[in-house]
Amino acid sequence: MSAVLHAHPESGPTLGVAGPEKTRRALSEAGLRGRWWRFVLILAITAIVLVPIMVTVVLALTPGPNSTATGLTLENITGVFSKTLAGTWLTNSLITTLSTVIVSVAVAAPAGYVLSRGRSKAVSGYSLLLFVMQSLPIITSVVPLFILFAGMGLVDNLLGLIIIYVGSTMTVATWMMAAYFDSIPVSLEEASWIDGCSVFGSFTKVVLRNSLPGILSTAIFAFLLAWNDYLVAIVFLRSNEIFTLPVGVQSFFQQNMTDWSGVMALAVVMMLPPIIVFATLNKYFSVGGIGGSLAGR
Repeated sequence: MSAVLHAHPESGPTLGVAGPEKTRRALSEAGLRGRWWRFVLILAITAIVLVPIMVTVVLALTPGPNSTATGLTLENITGVFSKTLAGTWLTNSLITTLSTVIVSVAVAAPAGYVLSRGRSKAVSGYSLLLFVMQSLPIITSVVPLFILFAGMGLVDNLLGLIIIYVGSTMTVATWMMAAYFDSIPVSLEEASWIDGCSVFGSFTKVVLRNSLPGILSTAIFAFLLAWNDYLVAIVFLRSNEIFTLPVGVQSFFQQNMTDWSGVMALAVVMMLPPIIVFATLNKYFSVGGIGGSLAGR
């Protein structure tokens, strides 16, 4: 009888431990297999996205039909800048893009702050108006704007292009800034008010200082919209010296032939600024700044 009683305590724990261990091991193996499938899927999607970019880069570095170079070379890129107005087009694109980014962020930041903190009928109506304007495609206003800008001398003018870009990015930029300001606790501003800071002072010293990721996201959105635009630029720009890079690429397509080496070289030039912007600003995207500001409160 005693032997039976001692056998049960010994066998009981063994069975109780073995079951959960096998279960955990099986779940771990299943999770590992699931991670491998996700890894393979992500790798395949990444390859599909990168293949066109890699082909463009290789073709841009491949010698042209009349070239004497062997292997990969930079003569297509240098030839584009020496034989065409690619340098001028690049300058025009940088001017319009940077101006759009600066004006859009400078206007969208206080407008987004009002949408985030304001609680009145006027603010609600303004928010609804922004939503309606955001739903309208830019193509619906190109023709009326062309007629209006023609009378103001803003056609074939970079200033007119900048005005359109700022207007087209303003609605989304304001919504983006308002959404990020909503994540910043009002208690931070209230603490600054108690310390004697004004509303504008708390906005610049507290809200903006904790909104760097939101500001950078808005700036990148405005940058990409202005940098990649072709439709508005092809309608409003007429002179070869005023072209931006997307419109300049079109000049390589002739009726009976296409300079593919020049097209690929200029495409690589167009890809470099966005890559540089993302590589430079990536380290500033952080979500821990607000949490650190609340420490000890």
